[in-house]
Amino acid sequence: MRLIVATKNNSKFREIKQILKGTPFRVISLKQLRKAIRIREDGRSFCENALKKAKAVSKAYGDDLVVGEDSGIEVTHLRDKPGIFSKRYSGRNSTDLKNNAKLLRELEEVSFKHRTARFRCVLAVVRNNKCVRIIEGTLEGYISGTPKGKGGFGYDPVFYLPRYKKTVAQLTLRQKNKISHRAKAFRKLKVYLGQHRWK
Repeated sequence: MRLIVATKNNSKFREIKQILKGTPFRVISLKQLRKAIRIREDGRSFCENALKKAKAVSKAYGDDLVVGEDSGIEVTHLRDKPGIFSKRYSGRNSTDLKNNAKLLRELEEVSFKHRTARFRCVLAVVRNNKCVRIIEGTLEGYISGTPKGKGGFGYDPVFYLPRYKKTVAQLTLRQKNKISHRAKAFRKLKVYLGQHRWK
């Protein structure tokens, strides 16, 4: 049986596929599907967006299990922004570099102890266009003063973890897949998948 992860982000999909290794599913991404699927991420929460992604795919591939995922960063000082706008925080032509630069500018006068933030990941598991499970994972940390590290993507270079004395981008993929918000959510998914018989 196939498990379709509703993403075209190669970096994200590599992480997810590694975490789900060992499940009885053939894990594939949107890029491996033949049908072009239009997804509108216009929800007002991570949960709404995750559901929109999963249901859009499930309408075309109803017999498969589909996982919609939405994630982002919430900065306490900015009243949990960027939140659902994390990917396009710096505008229409946003990039990871531009997004990180904007975030650092907005926190320029803020002391480190008030730079608390969290990564959030919400999964919506859908089959035959019906939601069967919502799963969430979080990672708490701080926003660093400058980007550090070349691993990961998104806000990883500015998300500092006191426990490791490193940003997420300075961790190995193995370390990241043990503690990240996405890893926590998909590990919960892995447990859920193993608790049911799927036909």
